[in-house]
Amino acid sequence: MEPINLGNALASFDALWSPRIVTTVNDYDIRVAKVRGEHLWHAHDHTDEFFLVLEGELEIALEERTVRLGQGDVFVVPRGARHKPSSRGGARIMVVEPSGTSSVGDRHEEVPEHVDATTGHALGEDV
Repeated sequence: MEPINLGNALASFDALWSPRIVTTVNDYDIRVAKVRGEHLWHAHDHTDEFFLVLEGELEIALEERTVRLGQGDVFVVPRGARHKPSSRGGARIMVVEPSGTSSVGDRHEEVPEHVDATTGHALGEDV
């Protein structure tokens, strides 16, 4: 049990849309990711998804609107809501969701090659 510096955690990998698990709280993963470009339309049927922008800007398209988040902003996508995260200039984000939750949700469009369909990678794991 040692403190984890999020800057160091993010510096430990380069892959985009490939979250790393920095720690676990009860049954929830605290994940960090580097993002740029578009993710994919998807939905998590059984859980909300918490986003915190650590650096840069993130847009989350929902069926009825688009939410724009800047550094320090948080947003929760409600369970079952179709959404598509994207970042034109790139961002570093934190995501909180139950351990084992897929980064592409339960329902999704075809997964593009640049998106890692994962339940999260351990810090230091070479992917």
